[in-house]
Parts: sequence; structure tokens; C-alpha cells
Amino acid sequence: MRLYHTKAGIVAEKNNDYYLLREEWDTFINDDELLTKTELRIKGLTPGSSELIHELLPPIGSKQELWACGVTYFRSKQGRQEESKDAGSADFYAKVYDAERPEVFFKANAHRVVGHGDLVRIRKDSTWDVPEPELTLVVASSGKIIGYTIGNDMSSRSIEGENPLYLPQAKTYDGCAAIGPCIYLTNETIAAETVIELWVIRNRLSIFEGTTTLQQMKRKLDELVAYVYRACSFPEGCLIMTGTGIVPGADFTLQSGDEIHIRMEPIGQLTNTVA
Repeated sequence: MRLYHTKAGIVAEKNNDYYLLREEWDTFINDDELLTKTELRIKGLTPGSSELIHELLPPIGSKQELWACGVTYFRSKQGRQEESKDAGSADFYAKVYDAERPEVFFKANAHRVVGHGDLVRIRKDSTWDVPEPELTLVVASSGKIIGYTIGNDMSSRSIEGENPLYLPQAKTYDGCAAIGPCIYLTNETIAAETVIELWVIRNRLSIFEGTTTLQQMKRKLDELVAYVYRACSFPEGCLIMTGTGIVPGADFTLQSGDEIHIRMEPIGQLTNTVA
């Protein structure tokens, strides 16, 4: 089951049938039994076509926050060490990778998040910018994982590499994250074999491609949720990016007009263009 946030309302997709629910996203989504509730709501409704999912909005409530976790993959640890070696802070990333406590940080309020097909941004005061494809958890106010979506944690590596204390500036700004295209609802933990694919198109040519799997993630999903919720309450629930295992090298940086594509089945594909 997939849920799409559209300007017309919530669209539920099941077995290639589409159902328009006259519900407010914010009030509908924060429910420990979201899958069961959605199944009940579509009973008796006449299905429509995929045309119902036009004018997509990011699948986040207006009062929800987006948080993120870092250095959860070995490749991420390597990438962070590479970018920060000149600043003398490379050891910090090795320590956090091996530590009991994961790195978690606030990423964005809903108004800084864009959806599928929208424009993401890179900072004008940054010289090295990358997309970070990440499994993103949809979590109820209770702390229960109720669904999954795709996230793009846009990052200014030149700023973060200059000094780890600059992380908020490297990570949080208008258009700093994309999520979508939908929320995949399931009562099962998403499979560890799930493949994450990233490719970037510039002038109709692929300039970067990478893949990884959730098996490469060191941390458990419930562990990340527990740390985010440890001393913070989320009355409307929240979304949590779980880190990236695909990190382009120092010879790659995003440019205006680049198309970023992230695929993760059974969720779907998230596509954005750099403003």
C-alpha cells in the first residue's frame, strides 16, 4: 500500500488501483495503525487511475519535523573523513561510526522540504555539494515506524569539511531536502536486501551512478528512532533520514540544472532538479 500527498487530497494505491481520500494529511497520517485504517477507508470506494496522483506534495505534515542520522554506513564514514582531513577532524567520524550513540541531527521543518518533481537547492556559499540518497522513516508520535519513503539529504561538503561545527549550515537551508514520491505502508520491517540506486543526469548524460543496500547500514532502524525520541517529543510524529551509503568522490559536485534520481523499491522513485 502506498499513500500519496496531493493537492486534491490523499491518494491510496493498492494493486495498481488508486483511491482518493477526502482527508487532511496532517490529521490522517499520525496513526499507529495507519495501514489498517487506510485499508478500511478504501473499502467500498470506486478506484480511479494513476492520474489521481498528479500535483504531488512532499509526504510530510506541516507540523512535522525532518531529522537525520549520519555516519551509519562505512562509505559515509570514509566520505566524511576525506572531506574533513585538512581541518584535522577526520577522527571524529571514525569515533562516531564505532560509538554506541549514533549521530542524529535536526534536518528541516516542513517548509524547507520539497517533494517529487520539485527543485532542490545548493548553497551559494558552498563549492562542493552532493545528494545523499537515504531510506527515510515515517514515525508516529508514539515512536512506532508506520511507513517508509525516499529522502535526498542535500549536503554542502565544503562547509561541513571546513569544520564539523558548521554541520547545521551544511545541512539546513531552504530546499535542503526532498522526500517522496509516497509513503510505503507495511507492518513488516523493510527488507535488508532493499537496493538504493542514485544517478545524476547533466545535459542528458549520466555523470554519476551508485548503488548500495540496506544491509550495509551499521545501525538498526529502531535504534535510530529510539535516539531521536529519547529526549524529544513529536506530537504530530516525524520523519527520520537514516544515512547514506552512496557518497560521490571529491571530483564531483552538483550544478544548477542537474537531475537527481533515487530509486528504492517497493517505495518508488524520487526525482528532483537542482535550482
